[in-house]
Amino acid sequence: MRLVTHGDSAPSAVSRYLLPHEQQHIMVRRHPAILLRPVLEILGGLIIAGLVSRFLSQNGMSQALVIVWWAWLLLLIRFVWKVAEWSVDYFVVTSKRIIVTYGLIVRKVAMMPLSKVTDMSFQRSLLGRLLGYGEFVLESAGQDQALSRIDFIPYPETLYLDVCAMLFPSDSNDSDD
Repeated sequence: MRLVTHGDSAPSAVSRYLLPHEQQHIMVRRHPAILLRPVLEILGGLIIAGLVSRFLSQNGMSQALVIVWWAWLLLLIRFVWKVAEWSVDYFVVTSKRIIVTYGLIVRKVAMMPLSKVTDMSFQRSLLGRLLGYGEFVLESAGQDQALSRIDFIPYPETLYLDVCAMLFPSDSNDSDD
């Protein structure tokens, strides 16, 4: 699975939001660790459903047994929904903007022009350091922006340096002679 793409290989879920004169530089899907909680919920639900089923089957409560497994099926459907949402969520940096697209049914697009970014940092929790994701914090002059925090970013150090290089391009006159 390739998370970082360079060039014009954006899926249609992203390319429809790019302007004709924009060039895509970075595109990443959010880190799969965003699915950690739904995975733990479904596994925990499976264990609980199994234990409760064993207890209910010994006591002859077949009606309650059906309800338990329907509840677990709802957890499974929620998990599939979360995976589908993750599959269409992207963080994109173009020559002009930072864009985050998300949402399966109601599609949402948040963006900030690169020229408006006054400060950018990234944070990594202990779990983020172990699993390889981080959170970008963007600041701009003016009021609250639609895009201020982007969590579950894979390769945060590399992407941080790539985005900073776009925000603060090197001046060719700064070279040592």
